[in-house]
Amino acid sequence: MKMLKHYLFVFALLNIIGCGETKDMNANHKQMDHKWQQKINQYAVFSLTTDTDKLSENEKKVIPLLIEAAKQADEVFWQQTYGDKEELRKKVTGPFMWEYVEINYGPWDRLDGDKPFVPGVGPKPAGANFYPHDMTKEEFEKADLPGKDDLYTILRRDENGKLIVIPYHEAYKKQHQRMAELLEKAASITDDKEFAAYLRARAKALLTDDYRPSDMLWMDMKNNHLDLVIGPIETYEDQLFGYKAAHEAYVLVKDMDWSEKLKKYIAYLPELQKSLPVDEKYKRENPGTRSDLNAYDAIFYAGEANTGGKTIAINLPNDEEVQLKKGSRRLQLKNVMRAKFEKILVPMASILITPEQRDRIKFDAFFANTMFHEVAHGLGIKNTVTGKGPVRTALKETYSAIEEGKADILGLYMVSQLHDKGALEGDMRDYMTTFVTSIFRSIRFGAHEAHGMANLIRFNYFTEKGAIERLPDGTYKVHYDKMPEAMRSLSAAILTMQGDGDYEAVKKFIERYGQMPATLKADLERVNKAGIPVDIRFRQGIEVLGL
Repeated sequence: MKMLKHYLFVFALLNIIGCGETKDMNANHKQMDHKWQQKINQYAVFSLTTDTDKLSENEKKVIPLLIEAAKQADEVFWQQTYGDKEELRKKVTGPFMWEYVEINYGPWDRLDGDKPFVPGVGPKPAGANFYPHDMTKEEFEKADLPGKDDLYTILRRDENGKLIVIPYHEAYKKQHQRMAELLEKAASITDDKEFAAYLRARAKALLTDDYRPSDMLWMDMKNNHLDLVIGPIETYEDQLFGYKAAHEAYVLVKDMDWSEKLKKYIAYLPELQKSLPVDEKYKRENPGTRSDLNAYDAIFYAGEANTGGKTIAINLPNDEEVQLKKGSRRLQLKNVMRAKFEKILVPMASILITPEQRDRIKFDAFFANTMFHEVAHGLGIKNTVTGKGPVRTALKETYSAIEEGKADILGLYMVSQLHDKGALEGDMRDYMTTFVTSIFRSIRFGAHEAHGMANLIRFNYFTEKGAIERLPDGTYKVHYDKMPEAMRSLSAAILTMQGDGDYEAVKKFIERYGQMPATLKADLERVNKAGIPVDIRFRQGIEVLGL
């Protein structure tokens, strides 16, 4: 009997211990889930929709094909930024962590300086997965390899460990062939001849890596209701050299009414180029006169476009030759822009902007500032005046940040010019206050990211010039009387460095103005604690559209 009682006691004790361990495990799981949920909640959810009643039956048939093609670009981007997605999945614990991996397209936090957050994963390679991870800059520069710095090649090692160059259409053959098939099918269905011609040319480009002909045809589209941006485009992901273009895609539906309102601004481009506050030699290039401005509803994002801070406006093509011959197209993604304004910009202003200036945060000003940011990408100079070749290659990895900085400040400079001419309505103080508030929004993307760095530079420069002042209560005031000179001098500085192709000067400029002040860091932490999202993520696809 005593032995039985002993066993019962031991059993009860083990049961109590086991229950305690189970409770501890459950508590740990809940704590981890809460941690990842907080990370995920940095991105407010927004559904990408449009008025499908305005679409024709053929357009409704084309859209699923474009979305499926975009998903192929998504697969390629995974390979470019990380590698084997399924191999990474094995390292991830729990569904919430995996959801955050998918948001970031990898194990590195794009809103926290690309810090690794998956156990066992090291720092993110500066060259992403475009180059061998053990390759040094010196090895690359010494290598005699034709095409090594081409936009559309990756570098790998052969069986002897030597660097080799592989064209995109070979490296990503499966996805490129599938994209091409889908674009050809969409071209056979659409009633828009210009759109069909572009889709067929883009399909061919994916099989050859010759994108210029399709870029030219994309520039010729004027009356299209649907639009598609797809393929290797931006070089932000390559932080080693800024040479390699990452895959992305946008599926878009044009807002015909808003687009009509924007047409008038294109006529001002040559005049705006001539009025830039810099020596004549830095503005001798003439922007193409076939540029256009249009507003769209975005209905699908994929690849590089779908990472970190989401794009709200597009200025393409990036090809300098196409820009000089035909200009560029500026696409304002109105529905996504509205989401960021309402979910992020306005709530941030209630914390960071001095109360008497908060009523100057206006959506029309946000739209115009963003629009002219994209216009400004096409202004200035594309080829150095010092014989160093294109600005993009002369400035290497510093190009993306300084180019985004140029577009931001020239955008506001152009707004002020058009406002002075009476071509733009509203109060200039609204544009300035909204612009400054958006600086804070973009800095939250992180200084490692081109747009975040560009805005941090501008914040420090404006503060130095007295155009922005931090008040004792922790809010910021815009000094409208000092903004024009700060705008002018910063525009001149950036345009000059770009025109000279002065890599060392740009590096020093970034080092000087690209540092995060402790007070600003603390102020942005107040925004985080208030639960204001850093950016947005999407519900998207055929089901969301109701097709």
